[in-house]
Amino acid sequence: MERILVVGSTGAGKSTLARALGRRLDVPYHEMDALYFAGPDWAVNERLAEDVGEIAARPRWIIDSLGYPDVRDLLWDRADTVVWLDYGRHVIMPRVLRRSLRRTVTRESLFGGNRERWRDWLTRDHPAWWAWSRYPVRRREIGERVDDPRFAPLTVHRLRTPRTTAAWLAGLPSGG
Repeated sequence: MERILVVGSTGAGKSTLARALGRRLDVPYHEMDALYFAGPDWAVNERLAEDVGEIAARPRWIIDSLGYPDVRDLLWDRADTVVWLDYGRHVIMPRVLRRSLRRTVTRESLFGGNRERWRDWLTRDHPAWWAWSRYPVRRREIGERVDDPRFAPLTVHRLRTPRTTAAWLAGLPSGG
């Protein structure tokens, strides 16, 4: 495990696991949303493909995403391992609601200095709405990629519960 994608639905805990996995294996972790959002008003990084390409060319990395469409194939072609947090909605929805509530109340600064706001809760782009509506689509996309012969060389760890994930992580050797 040298080039790792941690994938799953919004709220599954991709960033949390990717960060812990990076510490455990001593592999650099890169947060996809921090690469994607470049500034205020959720401005998109015009250099995303170049930035991700530079990271993906390195021998060791972890990225917490299926990948935005313009870099998805690049990441999947360069990865050697996919860790799929395939949790049910009953797991992810409470997580995403708690996270968004915390971020809104504390005015936590996110990617590019952006913040979740109360008025955003009623938009389709809010993480709670996004997690609910995109859940079946994201699950299908990941499943199709995992089953795609192009990506057969990848080692896939499909983890279906947080308990299984914790046990899997604890069983990994430390320090790479």
